[in-house]
Amino acid sequence: MVISVIIPTYNRSRFIELTLESFVRQNFDAGNFEIIVADNNSTDNTTEVVSRFIENNKTHSIRYFLERRQGVHFARNSAAKIATGDFLYFTDDDMIADPALLTELLDVFTLDKKIASSTGLVLPKWESEPPSWIRDLCNNALLSLNNPDYDLIVSEKDCNVFSCHQMIRREVFFQTGGFNPENTKGVWIGDGETGLNIKIREKGYKFAFTRKSVIQHIIPASRTTQSYLNKRLTNQGNCDMYTYYRAVQPSAVQMGGRMFTSLLKIAYSFVKCLFNLILWKNTWRLNMAGCYYHVAGIKYLAKLISDSSWRALVLKNNWINE
Repeated sequence: MVISVIIPTYNRSRFIELTLESFVRQNFDAGNFEIIVADNNSTDNTTEVVSRFIENNKTHSIRYFLERRQGVHFARNSAAKIATGDFLYFTDDDMIADPALLTELLDVFTLDKKIASSTGLVLPKWESEPPSWIRDLCNNALLSLNNPDYDLIVSEKDCNVFSCHQMIRREVFFQTGGFNPENTKGVWIGDGETGLNIKIREKGYKFAFTRKSVIQHIIPASRTTQSYLNKRLTNQGNCDMYTYYRAVQPSAVQMGGRMFTSLLKIAYSFVKCLFNLILWKNTWRLNMAGCYYHVAGIKYLAKLISDSSWRALVLKNNWINE
């Protein structure tokens, strides 16, 4: 098997069929790729939807896998262990793939034998017309979108690769210990694909991007609000402190210093928020979300200082064998 397409899912039965349909329509030979749906303990009718889809599409190799441990890293890593492809392609359950996605993404690996991970365009598919400020401020990584101004690149940096559109050499995935945790049972632990990509880079591998491989990200109205932006930056604050601690392993004094700096940044962001709100500039929304970011970072650092078991968890490298 050349490619294993891995789709973790949780309570998205209304979207998962659209995602699956887009992958059975690939121009890639159906005999050379498989699809694994990793159900992360859904409580809706995901099982029925996927089972029906499998029954109606027997020309493709599609497997349903139930991962009862809550946490998308469990779903992705466990599915990778049962995958048979030489390349692992990870996406999400709210994505719609262009027919040439797999073909174009696989092709870039021929450019350099050191390429371990490739990605492409991630474009929005709005469920409803978003507010203008969303298009102005969030049509980017804040909504896991990727639309740079170049066509093709091979780089030692990760090319803004997200786990919703990422192909990885199988052997490299297992060498690096798989995806780090992120949201696990409602607790934000780590940096997910960011951590995986750091581990890939530390092994000396490269990344690639091609505009020819395109996927659309379904963006519901619930993700076009200020409350979602605040939540998104809260999660990022947790993620970045996890990455920071792993990279530096700072002392309690150093973390305390960073917490104090973050307090100053909260005050600064709040003042900027008020100033931009008075001037009726939409950037007040980013300033407000920035306050949430720094508050989350402070709380995360406080937990690192006070909890030795949390520090040990953060420093863990291999999450595949959990």
